[in-house]
This record gives sequence, C-alpha cells and structure tokens, in this order.
Amino acid sequence: MNESTEIINEILQSLGIDTAYRTDALTLLEKGESRYLRDLKLNLTSTLTSEHLNTKECALIGLATAINNNNSLLIQFFNRYAEEQGATPADTAEAAGCASLLASNNVFYRFRHFTQKEKYGQIPARIRMQLMMKPVTGKEFFELMSLAISAVNGCEMCVNAHEDSLIKLGATEERIFDAVRITSLVTATGKIVF
Repeated sequence: MNESTEIINEILQSLGIDTAYRTDALTLLEKGESRYLRDLKLNLTSTLTSEHLNTKECALIGLATAINNNNSLLIQFFNRYAEEQGATPADTAEAAGCASLLASNNVFYRFRHFTQKEKYGQIPARIRMQLMMKPVTGKEFFELMSLAISAVNGCEMCVNAHEDSLIKLGATEERIFDAVRITSLVTATGKIVF
C-alpha cells in the first residue's frame, strides 16, 4: 500500500466511511500520489478545533456548510461530531435551517446587489426569517453561521451585513475569520469526498 492510499484510508476512517470508498477525485489523487492528500487530511482535521470557537461551534459550522453544499457524507460526519460535542437536536436543526434560509437570502440579496436598482430595494423581500430572531444557538453564533454560509454562497451584501452585525454583537475578527476558514475547508473537502 502506497502513502497516498494510507492517507486516503486515514481520511475515510476519520469520517466513518469504509476505506474501499472512492470518488473519481479521490482516485485521481491516489493514482497521482498527490501531495495534496496530506493537506486535505490536515485541513479536515483543522475544521474540528479552533482557538476562537469551541468544538461544538466548529461542528455546527461544519454541519451547516455540509448541508448548504448538499454533501451527505459530510452531513452525517458533522452531525455525529456535533452530537459528540454536546449539540442538541435543536442545535443541529438550527444549523440545517440556517443553511436553507441563507440559500434563499443569498440568492435574493445577491440579485439586489448585482442589479443595483433602487426599485428592487424598495419592494418587500417577503422571505420569512423568524429563525434569525431568537435562535437556540444564540444571536451571535447564528450570525456567525449565517456569515459562513454567505461566504460559501458568494453574497457580498450578506457577508458584509452579517460581519457588521457580529462586530456590533462583540464578536472578534479572529472568531469571524476562523468560522470562514472552517467553512472554506469543509467546502474543499466536499469537492473530494461526497
């Protein structure tokens, strides 16, 4: 067994996936004995902890990102990890709700931002957002998940609005940065394992 296969097996085992599992992307990395596999393994591991987020928060951001990206294997992994870190069913449901709500908001507000038409800014959005009003995970953390998902979905207006809200709520820039770092790495992992 070569080093690439060993690393892939370690990645799959850490995710709770049978080591025989392969995607086309994993096969390409394995056959090419890509050095990227080491990076992938370390990057995935670094999504699980943070100096600025607790492990439950890391898990919930990972879960919201996996749901946003429609990645079943990572949804299962981050849901298990969130539960192991003390997340309740209400917490994990909120991560799912956040991913769905932000999917609609990011499309809608990106449209408003792209068109730059004053008229579209005057028409009511008519998107229900009660989930944002009193989140079970707390206002600051819900904003953090919202920012992370908005970054993945590329909504500049939403990223700026959530970042501004977070600063006003007392979040540090390091905390914000780490949430986006985690969501970017979960997204990258999902390009290889899905």
